[in-house]
Amino acid sequence: MSFLFGSRSSKTFKPKKNIPEGSHQYELLKHAEATLGSGNLRMAVMLPEGEDLNEWVAVNTVDFFNQINMLYGTITDFCTEESCPVMSAGPKYEYHWADGTNIKKPIKCSAPKYIDYLMTWVQDQLDDETLFPSKIGVPFPKNFMSVAKTILKRLFRVYAHIYHQHFDPVIQLQEEAHLNTSFKHFIFLVQEFNLIDRRELAPLQELIEKLTSKDR
Repeated sequence: MSFLFGSRSSKTFKPKKNIPEGSHQYELLKHAEATLGSGNLRMAVMLPEGEDLNEWVAVNTVDFFNQINMLYGTITDFCTEESCPVMSAGPKYEYHWADGTNIKKPIKCSAPKYIDYLMTWVQDQLDDETLFPSKIGVPFPKNFMSVAKTILKRLFRVYAHIYHQHFDPVIQLQEEAHLNTSFKHFIFLVQEFNLIDRRELAPLQELIEKLTSKDR
């Protein structure tokens, strides 16, 4: 689902992660885009008949990485060390970064630094063929779902930060509809397969209820 931003804002924050054309995952992505075209996001996230759940979640995780990358890329000028010295989602929620390998003990850092760590970390996982196999017939690892859940939990924090701290520039850039559609799609996916703990979604709970109540 590629959002058509103006040329000014088409810079992405990280290189886009492409799903190889001609692969089964590419076909799944095309299927997802086609169902999105119908406008029914609840339907769009459902597992297509006969498909592998791991593969479906993998394709959607890559897609959301790209969407969030692009959305955040449009507001990086507003998210600076000065404006966002901590990574937060409103006054009640603050996130500290740890990846378990390079940084084991959570560190307090600015939002742009945190999001840079986060997106680089996600990118490394998506590029790891043992975690996200792109070749047909290569099985997903047994712990794939827990890996995907951690990635999605962390990607949610970027949405939460944008909504809480940078919603004014989003409105100025006329990207509110893109952001809402992307986030709603994301929430339907995580609700459909129970991928993020409800407590983690608390910073945007009211918004989630508002966006999803129309589609029950």
